[in-house]
Amino acid sequence: MARNTSRVDEELEIKLTREHLKRVKGYLKPYKKHFIITIILMVIAGIAAQANPLIISYFMDYYIPNENINAMLIGGGIMLALWLIVVLFQRARMHYMNITGQGIIHKMRSDLFANIQNLSFDFFDSRPHGKILIRVVNYINSLADMFSNGLVQVILDVFNLFIVLGFMFFLDWRLTLVALAGMPVLIAVVMILQPAQRRAWQAFSNKISNLNAYTHESIAGMRVTQSFAREEENLDIFKEITDDTKKSWYDAMKIQILLWPIIHMISNLVITAVYVVTIFWFAGGPNAVSIGIITAFIIYVQQFWQPITNIGNFYNAIVTNTAYLERIFETMDEKPLIQDSPEAFEMPAIRGEVEFKNVDFGYKDGNGKLVLENLSFKVNDGESIALVGHTGAGKTTVTSLISRFYDVTAGEVLVDGINVKDVKIKSLRRQMGVMMQDSFVFSGNIIDNIRYGNYEATDEEVIAAAKAVRADEFISALPDGYYTEVTERGSTLSAGQRQLISFARALLANPKILILDEATSSIDTRTEMALQKGLEELLKGRTSFVIAHRLSTIKNATKIMVIGGGTAASGGGIIECGSHDELLKNKGQYYELCRAQYEFLN
Repeated sequence: MARNTSRVDEELEIKLTREHLKRVKGYLKPYKKHFIITIILMVIAGIAAQANPLIISYFMDYYIPNENINAMLIGGGIMLALWLIVVLFQRARMHYMNITGQGIIHKMRSDLFANIQNLSFDFFDSRPHGKILIRVVNYINSLADMFSNGLVQVILDVFNLFIVLGFMFFLDWRLTLVALAGMPVLIAVVMILQPAQRRAWQAFSNKISNLNAYTHESIAGMRVTQSFAREEENLDIFKEITDDTKKSWYDAMKIQILLWPIIHMISNLVITAVYVVTIFWFAGGPNAVSIGIITAFIIYVQQFWQPITNIGNFYNAIVTNTAYLERIFETMDEKPLIQDSPEAFEMPAIRGEVEFKNVDFGYKDGNGKLVLENLSFKVNDGESIALVGHTGAGKTTVTSLISRFYDVTAGEVLVDGINVKDVKIKSLRRQMGVMMQDSFVFSGNIIDNIRYGNYEATDEEVIAAAKAVRADEFISALPDGYYTEVTERGSTLSAGQRQLISFARALLANPKILILDEATSSIDTRTEMALQKGLEELLKGRTSFVIAHRLSTIKNATKIMVIGGGTAASGGGIIECGSHDELLKNKGQYYELCRAQYEFLN
């Protein structure tokens, strides 16, 4: 399924199954008591609201002709009391249903987000983040309105329908059968419109998802857009996507708005039929119908079709939200490729020995191409390993396999002699530290960002970690020091400052295996020189894998492994391995890399 760009629609025909409906029922179950109370309130309010036309018929047939003032006053008082009951009970009903609706949405949104948290990297690699975000926010919000208001309204309308029918049969069963003659026509219309309407709203769901994805991508890449003066081109693309979204909405609405006029037309035809039948069949003799009954009956006919109109509108909402519900459940049902096996056990305290045995690996969307092929090496605990090689050689892939962000295609990755597939993922990753080139800083204050590596750490321990990696100097110079608020992704900080915060975060976590993936790429040379002691502190007593292009970062490593050598059809492996001095003497690929960097610097 192609869904890796904001210009590609997601798969259209996802079916809402009986299992999905059972799951919705599961979300409703905890609020069974609220539903029972609400139904009782609705039944009482519905009977009270629908009793008024019957009282009006008595006014017209008995009280007014007989000039019975006392009866009219009593009848008026009853109508007022009934109105008060309706108002009070409806208010109570709205209270209970709002609690129910928001509770359901809270649980559904939490379940969705919880599953997203556990999904593997491949899920996020293959989808624009905007298409994921819209499911957690927009789609759930749309369902919130349906559960809080629409669901209770349709239940109320169904009850009102039966209550009105009861009063209609009580007044005259013959006219009631005439009024029901339009129902088969309405059912046929709904059956014809439903498939086309469902497809139309699913198509709109795809377009709005594309729009959200492109908007998210454009905002995230705004610096690049303005740097290359791409504002007008991006606006043209945005207009094209919004035009597609608008057209899709129009197409869906063309079908949806057909239902209400059809219901209205059937309602008017039924009322006309009631008048005609009354005049020609029940105008005199023993079959005669009084003016009061006709008046009350016409009111009931109008009230009978009003709930049907509301149910029709709710049906439209169901069709619309079905498309959203399908997407939500699709995401909830997404299984992580990387997950604990049933026999997985807690990873013991890690010493730091790492071994690759005949490892093959290729990415899911890599068209079958292997990034690594038959890769084998062993690292003793406490050793520092530098990984070098050309772009795309597989350096980051090696470190990702150690953390089990991806699973090997073949072979084994062992930590302390234990296959990483055999242990619980969290117990493995809790003892590892990973620093990426793109150091992520969360919105909030700096001290909490560093403490993200160890929530049990005290303020003093956080500051000590920052000092060790030379981050304390710039943090202390900020307006509020460690309590300075930073924006999303740390955009108010420089890239180098974000990396220093990440260093402090990694040190605070005290991992036994540390992975530094271009972790000093954004730090200037002067700061890096000052950081060297901090790095020594960070790497002391830990097994570390360092990916870097600067010789100053890697030349003191225990071993340097040069990764590469793959072809278009096969993956790479270790070309050279040794210390900095040994590899320079060999005058192989590492030597060439060093010479190229030296010439560049001079």
